[in-house]
Amino acid sequence: MKTDQFQSPDYYQLDDLLSEEHLLVRQSARDWVKREVTPIIEDYAQRAQFPKQLIKGLADIGAFGPYIPEEYGGAGLDQISYGLIMQEIERGDSGIRSTASVQSSLVMYPIWKYGTEAQRQKFLPKLASGEMMGCFGLTEPDHGSNPGGMVTNFKDKGSYFLLNGAKMWISNAPFADVAVVWAKDETGRIHGLLVERGMDGFSTPETHNKWSLRASATGELIFDNVKVPKENLLPGKSGLGAPLGCLDSARYGIAWGAIGAAMDCYDTALRYAKERIQFDKPIGATQLQQKKLAEMITKITKAQLLAWRLGVLRDQGKATTAQISMAKRNNVNMAIEIAREARQVLGGMGITGEYSIMRHMMNLESVITYEGTHDIHLLITGNDITGLQAFK
Repeated sequence: MKTDQFQSPDYYQLDDLLSEEHLLVRQSARDWVKREVTPIIEDYAQRAQFPKQLIKGLADIGAFGPYIPEEYGGAGLDQISYGLIMQEIERGDSGIRSTASVQSSLVMYPIWKYGTEAQRQKFLPKLASGEMMGCFGLTEPDHGSNPGGMVTNFKDKGSYFLLNGAKMWISNAPFADVAVVWAKDETGRIHGLLVERGMDGFSTPETHNKWSLRASATGELIFDNVKVPKENLLPGKSGLGAPLGCLDSARYGIAWGAIGAAMDCYDTALRYAKERIQFDKPIGATQLQQKKLAEMITKITKAQLLAWRLGVLRDQGKATTAQISMAKRNNVNMAIEIAREARQVLGGMGITGEYSIMRHMMNLESVITYEGTHDIHLLITGNDITGLQAFK
């Protein structure tokens, strides 16, 4: 197992903007990633296997619902703390961060915001501790960027709802104990249902042969006449705005997480450039390599400022969906560009599992697509600034 030599870049002294609690939360997550994730993650990615033993550690560092109130098992932290945790986890691996993001923003968040008190008490403490894991069912085989076209539906059968349909590209699906599933009622209105493992007709086949997020468990959700108890309906919000509200929280976490992946690629490239000798000097002494590295740290610094300001707005309750989309789109694109440049700094060594760069690059190809594609987020910004919708 390799030693994690990561040193976090802070070119604009952004740590001065963080509180003592923020710094402690980040350090706790960083230490855990160095100790538990980076020594093993290349092996698990090569084997396309999710390291389930990390679940307890994720819970211990507060990665599951960090902003959920303590009365429900959460840490009661602010949004910047949530972002910093996601940054550190994705510095280790995007797939592991995806596991935490789904649990926090796509499972715990809707139960907390849209659920009944009984649902909160039943699910949130166990989700926060990692005793129970969850997934989020919105995307369908024929409906990705247009979730409103979903065909998954349920019918009122008096004492229960009868659910039919399918979801795909679902992180955590293969091992999830509960799925937050979005489906249409008989009038076409979208609602959230809590579907629990063991319900007859509910299955979660795993998705194989992925080139990306290989250390993350991805699967489908299949509903074949599943009888869902009526008390498992999320009553607090319906319509497409309900799942989109969850995606706002997830996209915010991704905006921070992508910085972590970019930091890791930059740090690896910088260290390599100082050590790799060609033509009797380190390659870092050449103009072309310095250009690459200088552009990397500039992009990271801009992304850090964008994420920090968005976190402040989130904590003030002022952040808009369009602002979150801008940060997600910009920061993930920044990270994937840095991964590609960093790979070139390492030359042929950059494609090997001895370094993290190629794994980050492949992972980010998924991150730039999920939770709203790169192009969809551009159109969200376009719609916001012009008032004109280009989706249809």
